Amino acid sequence: MRGFVVGIAAFLAIAILVGVSVGSAYNRLIALNEDINGKWAQVENQLQRRYDLIPNLVSTVKGYAAHEEKVIGDVVEARAKLAGGGLTPEQRIAAAGQLEGALARLLVVVEQYPALKADAQFAKLMDELTGTENRLTTERMRYNESVRQFNETVKKFPMMLFAGMFGFKEKPYFQIETGAAQAPKVTF
Repeated sequence: MRGFVVGIAAFLAIAILVGVSVGSAYNRLIALNEDINGKWAQVENQLQRRYDLIPNLVSTVKGYAAHEEKVIGDVVEARAKLAGGGLTPEQRIAAAGQLEGALARLLVVVEQYPALKADAQFAKLMDELTGTENRLTTERMRYNESVRQFNETVKKFPMMLFAGMFGFKEKPYFQIETGAAQAPKVTF
């Protein structure tokens, strides 16, 4: 009888240990996932700030560079894509990359208009946009760091067993579009 009690006690101890391990793994995955969601919300917040600044910037540039309709149209179109509701993080990342490229081309046009660069309204908008871009860069970095930590955790043994069991999968990094690192070419 004593062997039976010891066997039951050992079985219960192992079951409790496994239960605690599974619970701990699940809670770790939940915490990492929520960290990513919070960081993504900050990226979205900065994307929205940039999105809100663009109409004022475009209208200011329009007054000086009316014949640059193509570049201005590209910015407006890219902004509209980003405004589309129901976008996945991957789609938002791609739309943000298109907007960044269009804004870079717009800024090249601005360089051709010294009077525009001296305009107080334009200077204020550019300062705000520059600040937003810096904050966006920081938030992207934080998001990517959280994604790296999550992806690393999901891939390591034994967490990979729990991650698969609970439906956790790797998350995408926020990456720039191909060619976005090159300076845009604008011809007149």
